Amino acid sequence: MFDKDTIYIVGDAQSSSNNPITQQFSAFFIGLVVDTSNDKIVEAACSATVQLTSDFARSIFIGHSIYASDEIGEEIRLRYFGSSQKTLIAAFKDAQKKYKQAITARSKAEITKQPTS
Repeated sequence: MFDKDTIYIVGDAQSSSNNPITQQFSAFFIGLVVDTSNDKIVEAACSATVQLTSDFARSIFIGHSIYASDEIGEEIRLRYFGSSQKTLIAAFKDAQKKYKQAITARSKAEITKQPTS
């Protein structure tokens, strides 16, 4: 279903205690599939109590670069008015951090695999 150049990243953040997402999942999670050949987000989902929430968040992320912090953050602030708006931004930033770590780890693994002359 996904190209070999893609990786799956999960970002998480703590939402407020009165948020139904916290009551159901204990935390807020966003899952992103990112194409490492161009850093584009090709699929997204989040922990949500309403499917429409996940679908809407998905529409915000897909097609953007994982590195487009300001652009995605602004789009969330202008379009997403759910109770977990700030939490969604925090989970995205956590996913970015994990993506950078994954890319670094993969680069090191690839260097290790290269045959020596």
